[in-house]
This record gives sequence, C-alpha cells and structure tokens, in this order.
Amino acid sequence: MSAAADVITVVARWRPAEGKLGDVLAILAEMRPQTLAEPGCLGYEVYRGVDQPHQLLLLEHYAGEAALEAHRQSAHYQSLVVGCAVPLLAERQVALLQAR
Repeated sequence: MSAAADVITVVARWRPAEGKLGDVLAILAEMRPQTLAEPGCLGYEVYRGVDQPHQLLLLEHYAGEAALEAHRQSAHYQSLVVGCAVPLLAERQVALLQAR
C-alpha cells in the first residue's frame, strides 16, 4: 500500500460538446471497470453536475507517479479517452494533486 503522500489524485473537469453528453458518459462507463482493474488504481469516480448536468468531474486516485503513467499508457486509456472521448469534449481541464 502506498503512503498517503505518494497517492496522486486526478481531478478532471470535462464539458462535452453540444449533443455529445450521452456518448461521453457511455465511454466513461466502459472506461471505469478497466481503470479500476489496474494494479495502481485506488479509485475512479465520475460525477455529473446537479445544477449543470452537462458538466462532468472525474476523480481518480493512483498509488503514485508510476501507476498514473501506466494508466495513461494503457490501451484502454489511449483508445477510449484519447481516441474517443477527448474529440467529443468542448472543454477539458486536468489537475494532479497530492496530499501534504
């Protein structure tokens, strides 16, 4: 188990392009179990705005930098996120955080 200070939390804010929300949610539903099966993934949740339902927040936790890099290099990330989801987004912001 990683020390809390090693854990990297990814906070990603996505806004799908007009008419693409359903497609993006379907991609994320396919992505989630594959990501959770990764050895270094400690958590992966997708949230939808209550007052802004077209806004998505992804909250991911990885055991450290190596686990995050392995996730980003995985076939499912490259195919589903980079290849399918990102082209459907009007806006994408990603922050990497660590507890201190």
